[in-house]
Amino acid sequence: MDTAKQLARSHEIGTKVALLYQRRTRNAMEQFRQRTSAAIGGMTAQAAGAQAAGAQPAGAEHEDGRPAWMRAFDPRSWQPGVFQTGVFQPGAFQHYAVDAIQRAILFWDTIRQRGDNFIERASKGSEPVLHFDYETILDGRRFQRPVNYTLLRIKPPDGVVIDPDKRPYLIIDPRAGHGPGIGGFKDDSQAGVAMRAGHPVYCISFFRDPEPGQTLLDVCNAEQQFVKHVRALHPHSDKPAIIGNCQGGWAAMMLAASGPDDTGPILINGAPMAYVSGAWSEGENDNPMRFAGGMLGGSWLSSFTADLGNGVFDGAHLVQNFENLNPANSLWDKYYKVYKNADTEPARYLDFERWWGTYYLLNREEIEFITRNLFIGNKLWSGDVKGSGGQGFDLRDIQMPIILFASMGDNITPPEQAFNWVADTYGSTEEIKARGQVIVGLLHPDIGHLGIFVSGKVAKKEYTQLVSVLNEVEMLPPGLYGMQIDEIRDQDAGGQVQYEVSFHEYRLEDIAARINRFGRVDEKPFEAVAALSDFNQRAYEMFARPFVQAMSNDMSARLLRIFHPLRVQNWALSSRNPWMAWLEPAAQAVAAHRQPLDAGDPWRRLEDAGAELVSASLDLYRGLRDARTEATFFGIYANMYAFYLAGKQPPAETAAAEARALPFVQQALASIAEGGYTEAFARLASLRASHLGETLPLSLLVKRKELAQTYAEYMPDVPLDQWRRIRGEQEIITHYAPEQAIATLPDLLRDRADSERLLALIDKLMADPRVQASPPSDAQMAMVERLRELLHDSPTHPRGFAQVPQPPAGSHLH
Repeated sequence: MDTAKQLARSHEIGTKVALLYQRRTRNAMEQFRQRTSAAIGGMTAQAAGAQAAGAQPAGAEHEDGRPAWMRAFDPRSWQPGVFQTGVFQPGAFQHYAVDAIQRAILFWDTIRQRGDNFIERASKGSEPVLHFDYETILDGRRFQRPVNYTLLRIKPPDGVVIDPDKRPYLIIDPRAGHGPGIGGFKDDSQAGVAMRAGHPVYCISFFRDPEPGQTLLDVCNAEQQFVKHVRALHPHSDKPAIIGNCQGGWAAMMLAASGPDDTGPILINGAPMAYVSGAWSEGENDNPMRFAGGMLGGSWLSSFTADLGNGVFDGAHLVQNFENLNPANSLWDKYYKVYKNADTEPARYLDFERWWGTYYLLNREEIEFITRNLFIGNKLWSGDVKGSGGQGFDLRDIQMPIILFASMGDNITPPEQAFNWVADTYGSTEEIKARGQVIVGLLHPDIGHLGIFVSGKVAKKEYTQLVSVLNEVEMLPPGLYGMQIDEIRDQDAGGQVQYEVSFHEYRLEDIAARINRFGRVDEKPFEAVAALSDFNQRAYEMFARPFVQAMSNDMSARLLRIFHPLRVQNWALSSRNPWMAWLEPAAQAVAAHRQPLDAGDPWRRLEDAGAELVSASLDLYRGLRDARTEATFFGIYANMYAFYLAGKQPPAETAAAEARALPFVQQALASIAEGGYTEAFARLASLRASHLGETLPLSLLVKRKELAQTYAEYMPDVPLDQWRRIRGEQEIITHYAPEQAIATLPDLLRDRADSERLLALIDKLMADPRVQASPPSDAQMAMVERLRELLHDSPTHPRGFAQVPQPPAGSHLH
């Protein structure tokens, strides 16, 4: 690219970045204006006695041109009776002052308890925060390649009966600074829901301190041993379902890709599978965390921090990144919530802080693996990273269905990060079908990242339904599905809410275009980030690492961890601080003589309004900060990519003119007359299947499973994963060559016994009351009749070899 074109390109990038920055700042200011107007309006109503005096709404103008909030604090505008009916009622402030001081004492005593709990947990080595009792089954520290991981069996609570022959569940929690147990943190949790459904539940836990020299590949090998052991404990059950939360999600995918023969269906929740993805959109937010690697110059800083820790990376740094993401909540909102509801909130807050306020460690090799191969390089799924067997992690090797659970309200792992790996791995809908893969997406409209794992409402609704789905998802034909959960009120049960699950099949190309409105051009600058990161990493390792390691030792590393700000705020405000000694007896006295005010008290409402102003100000700071970070990132790396990498990248593969030209389609069509009973059965099922986008209720999958068990002697005798692959190939054939697919059916049923077997199955299905309950479409009935005539009139099977009665009304099996 010549100089003129480079300058023109740079000017174009600068213009786009400037416009984006303006939109971001304008959105942040508008949100701040709306929140402050609402808060000041509340203060106005209280200070001016709006209800008694009939004041104008917040923000309204008076005849003198002043806003309402300015007139509210002008004594000349106060109406008679305000002192008796509004905020200034005699004695009102004294009552509020007593309540405020009492709540302050209870609040600070809660902070003291948090510090005491932190010290106690740290002295014990930090145990899992599971709500349930558990027992250790395997300890990875005793493996040939020791790791700090362990397999736990969760004991069911009283009244819950576990069926050992039901599919076991294996939960992998994130190791991203916090400790394990978030999947069983509450009674209404992933573990609780599964156990109440009768499933055995296991948890892959880990200790605070890593074993010397352990790597993530060692961890993956240990998890494979855990899965094999669970299978051995339940020899008569289906393969274990794997549930991965956040970082545990891509750990579960590594496990399933490297050991596909042992894993059952996989459910990954809020997992950053494609970390550099995120909509470069015009909305209020992008995904700010994905810019962190570029703004810090790449992975070298993680290596530097681990070297300062004498080869150990402190997970508190990762937690600090999460804290910085939302300063309003980290610095104000969560504390004000405790202060505001000092009588009820402390127990919930302290329970959550057991997990959030406990910090775990990683080896240098582990954090470097994560930052280089996932957060910055995004190379984990490209085949560049080799497992212990020398082969790359190929997600296409996974044989069982995969369910992706993400949320539109997640600013840590947005839906693009949870989904785009599908488009990167498979490339087309036809490849998904040809490989027999089933991928289901479930999207929550607004829950935050942590809410995906810890929200009781999510557990009662989404996870309760997901347990049912994991039992039946293997019956879905191969393809890409959206899962929908509808609330239905059962009038016969007194209006009780029930949930109905359905699936809608989509094309990968349509979904990828819908969630990536800018065609993923915003991901190109991350290639420049990866290149710069590799350069900085090599430079650090050559010139700085020897000096840093020479200055580090166990004592210095321990001091750095002790004096990390997140730990200081815990132990410094504990009972070990003599200035906090008075809080416990004072809190006990307050609890004995508590004089709470109602939340509707005018002074309490003024307090809420003031707190909202503080929160809105911090959110404004966050919005402006994120806008500046985003603009700086693209200003640097978009230009770097355009100048130095755009012309050096290998040319992208040219997309096929049409899907029919794809190699998977051509291979399937070339084998249209090849196969036997299994292929014929799959083709018939594909010919009578629902069309793209139609609703497929979960109840239909349950019915299919029941029918398959009833008529097992007529079913193809192949494993389910192989059946889905064959079914996917036949779907491609029936989609692109429907007439030829029908005409060649007799070629697949050359054996008269196979034809008789298939037609006998059709007869039995058509007569089954469960099938008759759902009338088929006219097209499906016409297809059945055409099949009968075709098989009777074929040269291989002369008419009359089987007497087939006319079918009653019924529905399709597949």
